[in-house]
Amino acid sequence: MSNIGGVIKSIRDIFRKDPGLSGDAQRIEQLGWMIFLKLFDDKDKEKEILNPKYKSPIPTELQWRNWAENDEGITGDELITFVNNKLFTQLKNLTIGLDDKLGVIIRNIFDGTNNYMKSGTTFRQAINKLNEIDFNSSKEHHIFNAIYEDILQGLATKKDTGEFYTPRAVTQFIVDMVNPKLGEKISDPACGTAGFLVCAIEHLRKQVKNISDRKTLQETITGTELKPLPFMLSVVNLITHDIEVPQIVNTDALSREYTSIKQADRVDIIVANPPFGGVVGDGMETNFPLNYRTKESADLFLILFIQMLKDGGRAGIVLPDGSLTGDGVKQRVRQKLLEDCNVHTIVRLPQSVFAPYATVNTNLIFFEKGKPTKEIWYYEHTLPEGAKAYNKTKPIRIEEFDTIKNWWENRAESEVCWKVSIDTIIDRNYDLDIKNPNKKVEEVVYDKKKIISDLKLSFSKCQNLLEELNA
Repeated sequence: MSNIGGVIKSIRDIFRKDPGLSGDAQRIEQLGWMIFLKLFDDKDKEKEILNPKYKSPIPTELQWRNWAENDEGITGDELITFVNNKLFTQLKNLTIGLDDKLGVIIRNIFDGTNNYMKSGTTFRQAINKLNEIDFNSSKEHHIFNAIYEDILQGLATKKDTGEFYTPRAVTQFIVDMVNPKLGEKISDPACGTAGFLVCAIEHLRKQVKNISDRKTLQETITGTELKPLPFMLSVVNLITHDIEVPQIVNTDALSREYTSIKQADRVDIIVANPPFGGVVGDGMETNFPLNYRTKESADLFLILFIQMLKDGGRAGIVLPDGSLTGDGVKQRVRQKLLEDCNVHTIVRLPQSVFAPYATVNTNLIFFEKGKPTKEIWYYEHTLPEGAKAYNKTKPIRIEEFDTIKNWWENRAESEVCWKVSIDTIIDRNYDLDIKNPNKKVEEVVYDKKKIISDLKLSFSKCQNLLEELNA
């Protein structure tokens, strides 16, 4: 573990010496595209061995092996000039064939990415460090995934970029409960760095028995991500999880005309944490029916998810309390959800699950499209014994969901779970923000005499203080 971890740490230390890089987000972007090119070249070498006719979409001169792999290779100003004027310029404008999905991904990545390094010598040091990792060695590959997750979490604590990291335990639990089967089309239309998709891949990998299964897995995982940095990181994440051609589209999922989503585009499963609290891009809401137009991103994504699911399709998503309540469009969105889908379970999470970069209360919503909701089960997930809140050093853990998993197949009401009928919800104007009715409230017994004596003492202290000040 320490080897790859050590290499990444060394690179980040080298980055700190370069005047061009400021802040973690830039360092991660820099590390991201360097890792992408090295990883891509390592995979290319593997493909060339398996298929002598294989030709990389990256031009020969720009392949990692031809400018970066040799530790004694170009350095200083020559290196910076090559990267800025040749590497980036040509990869941004890559000529690509009609069905060259990888070429499109490469072009998109370099179109939205920068080389921030100014010193060719520190750049060469960083490259030489990265050359110590062999992405084709499966042992290293597994360890790299752990380190990579760590890099992503480091990024997640930054306020401005925080919207794209969902705690691993949450993605894992959602995928476990939605339980995708090999062959089902799976999508995350707001995929961030692909945390949900990676969990789905790991879940499905246990079902892969042969080459044809492996091909099926490759073809059924899809996602969309608008922002350049998470888009690049999601591609790297999927490639390190053996997805040869990541089907991640670099666009805003809300930019698609709602009515253009036809049966052929629909998917079996959606797992997602749509951006919330955000305002959608200019005019995006006009892609949606008049009844559901809003600037609140989470609500539009919810409408999109319903439209994207096949009948019988399943979803597990994260939604803030704000989407469970409210009038007008918000109410109409919830009504559509409950009429078109069976919302069978809502898991209410403690406030600090997404700390430190979001302090809103969130919920995990599980639904199936094609049948209306008759009743909803609520489950209130509570903090571990003795804990006041989750934080960076003590995040939520997958084991904490074991009790919900045991309850899932065999449900009964208790202090932490309760059932609400659709009639009750309609009476509440489709408000889903329903507090736990079974919670035991500890009674506080007041001791009148003690309160009076405490107050007297407090008053006399105040009196003394006032007299001192006057004197």
